[in-house]
Amino acid sequence: MKLRRKARMAVLQALYEADVADHPPGDALDSRLAEQQLPPAVEAFARRLMAGVLAHRHRINTLIAQHAPEWPLDQMALVDRNILRIAIFELSDAEMDTPSKVAINEAVEMAKVFGSDSSPRFVNGVLGALLTATPQPSLGDDLPPEGYGGLTPVAAPAGAVAA
Repeated sequence: MKLRRKARMAVLQALYEADVADHPPGDALDSRLAEQQLPPAVEAFARRLMAGVLAHRHRINTLIAQHAPEWPLDQMALVDRNILRIAIFELSDAEMDTPSKVAINEAVEMAKVFGSDSSPRFVNGVLGALLTATPQPSLGDDLPPEGYGGLTPVAAPAGAVAA
């Protein structure tokens, strides 16, 4: 399995844990990353992804609601909602350097593993509608300097390359 996919899955599991068990998101991510033992650059990718999703959650939720109007957020499956949050942040953050097709494919693949039978089609449909309406989604300001929930994105060590 590719390293960035492992990082995305760790973020998804941490977001789910934070939603269901009300654990601090930073602690949940730390636990998932400790299990994975990812290279520093990939761990930095996961931390930036988690911090971005949390910092921009309200704007991301608005985009989800606009492009899935028949599914209120509070009635949407937690897994689907968090997969969409991760993908939308990744699509909107130029520093993530993830092509749109890759972000959507990764979201659909996570939906196949963690969601219901209808999750992959639902996730693909919402993200497709979003990109049709807004080819380069914007979430507004950059991440706050202190991150969110104890998750300050850390820069990858010099010379490190995320796979």
